[in-house]
Amino acid sequence: MSNQFNRRLALLGDDEHRALLGQGLRGIERETLRVDAAGQLARTPHPPALGSALTHPSITTDYAEALMEFITPVEHDISLALHRLDAIHRHAYTKLGDDMLWGVSMPGELPPEEEIEIAYYGTSNIGQLKHVYRRGLALRYGKAMQCIAGIHYNYSLPEKLWQLFAQDEGIVEERRHALRDFQSESYIAMVRNFRRYSWLLMYLFGATPALTTSFLRGRPHALETLSDDTLYLPYATSLRMSDLGYQNDAQSGLRPHENSLESYVTSLMDAVNRPYPPYQELGTKKDGEWIQLSTNVLQIENEYYSTIRPKRVIRTGERPVQALCNRGVQYIEVRCMDVDPYEPVGISLETGRFLDAFLLFCALEESPLISDHDSAMHARNFARTVKEGRRPGLTLTRDGLEVPLATWALELIERIRPVAALLDDGHNEGDVHTASLSRQKAKIEDPAQTPSARVLEEIRALGSATAFGVQQSTLHAASFRESPLMPAEEMLFDEMAAVSIADQMIIEQTDTGNFDAFVAAYNSSTLCGNN
Repeated sequence: MSNQFNRRLALLGDDEHRALLGQGLRGIERETLRVDAAGQLARTPHPPALGSALTHPSITTDYAEALMEFITPVEHDISLALHRLDAIHRHAYTKLGDDMLWGVSMPGELPPEEEIEIAYYGTSNIGQLKHVYRRGLALRYGKAMQCIAGIHYNYSLPEKLWQLFAQDEGIVEERRHALRDFQSESYIAMVRNFRRYSWLLMYLFGATPALTTSFLRGRPHALETLSDDTLYLPYATSLRMSDLGYQNDAQSGLRPHENSLESYVTSLMDAVNRPYPPYQELGTKKDGEWIQLSTNVLQIENEYYSTIRPKRVIRTGERPVQALCNRGVQYIEVRCMDVDPYEPVGISLETGRFLDAFLLFCALEESPLISDHDSAMHARNFARTVKEGRRPGLTLTRDGLEVPLATWALELIERIRPVAALLDDGHNEGDVHTASLSRQKAKIEDPAQTPSARVLEEIRALGSATAFGVQQSTLHAASFRESPLMPAEEMLFDEMAAVSIADQMIIEQTDTGNFDAFVAAYNSSTLCGNN
C-alpha cells in the first residue's frame, strides 16, 4: 500500500472524520429495451402515460424509441437508490401494456435497420437536437449498436472529504479555486486508477459472453457458433465491452488524456472540432434533412464511448465540457457495467456495495500519471478480460511482466479489504461491504460462479441467447406486475409524468429561432469560458 493510501485511510478512520463516508452520493441509470412477449423490439412510441422523454427526471429514452432509461435520484446509500430504481420499474410496468423490459445488455433478435425507430423528443430546438444527434449515431455506428443496454453508476465523495485531504497535503486557499482544482484533479487521479483496475469489474460482473447473429449485421468477427441464432466466445465475460460493441474507426484513435482535467477537456474539444473526412463526405444534411450535427470526429463530447467519465451537473444550454471547465469535476460516472440478467432492476445491492469499496479504493490509492505505453497496456488488459477473462491461466500485463489474472485479482481484493472494513465501520447494517468482497473472491477462485459463466451455461441449455433473454425478462416482468406500488406512490409518478408533458409544451411554445441557427450556436459553444 502507498503512503498516501495509508494516510488517507487513517484520516477517514478517525472518529472525527468517519461520518464523511456517509455523505457521498450514489445514483443509477439503467437502460433497457421495450420488447414484446417473444423478445422482439417494440414498434410502438414511448408510452405517453410515462410522461415526456425530453423533460421527465426519472424516465426517458436513450437511442431508440424503444430503449428506455430509468434514472434514480442521488442518495447517500446505494440501497436507497436501488429502492428508487425498483419503484420506477414497478410504475413503468403499469403503463407498458403487453410489452416487457429486456433483462439482458445485448439485444435479442433485431429487425432490419430501417425498422428501428430513433428516439423522438418533440418539435422544440433542444428536442430536435437530441433526435438529430441520434440520427448521426445511426449513420456512424449503425442502429444495432445503439440498442445495447448497460448500467451507469454515478458516484461522488463529499466536498468536505476532499478539503480534508487537501489540508492534510498542505493545499491551502492561496489562489482562487485551489480547493476546487484539487477536487477535480483528485477525481481525475481516481479515473486513472479505474483505468488500471477496471478489468476486475469485467471479470466479476461481465454478463454478455454471447450475442445474437442479427446483432453483427454481417460484420466480420472471430466468434464461435453456439446455434443458428447465437455466437459466443467460450471464456468471454463482456462482449458488450469488446471491440464488437460501441466502436468505430473514427473513435479508435481517440484516447483522451486523463493526466489532468485540462488535458482531458482539451482532447475532447479537439475531437468535437476536428473534421473527419468520411463524415465530411456525408455532410450534415441530405435532401434538406439534418442527418448529423457535425462532420467532426465527435458530434458532441458525450459521443465518446468511455468506460468512465468525470462529470458535472450541467446548466440549461450548457455543454458538459463547459461545466467541467467552469466549475470542475463533481462526480464520476462508471459506464462499463453490464445489466445483471439475474436481477430484476439490472444490478444487485451486493454489486453496489462492492463498487463503493472499489471506487473509494481508487480514490485513496496513489495514482501515477499514465504514459501512452501505460494507456495501451491498460486497454490491452481490459480487452483480454472481456474476451477471455475466464480462460484458465490467462495473464495480464503489470509493470512489464505477465501476471495471472487470478493472482492479481486476489491481490486487489486484499488491497480493497481495509476500505470495505472502513465503510462497514460507519454503516449500521453490519459487514455488508466485507461480505460483498468475500463473494467476489469466491468468483475469482471458481470462475464457474461468475455471471458470464452462469449465463453461458444457461444459453447452452436453452440453445439460444434470445431464449435466455426472454426467459429472464419474463421472470422479471412477473415479479414487478405481481407487486405493484402503493396508490400514493403511483399517484406521485403520474404527477411527475403530467408535469413533464406540461414542461415540454412550455419549451415548444416559447422556443425562438430556427433549428439551423440553434445548431450553429450549439456547435460554436465548445470553448471553455463560453456561457
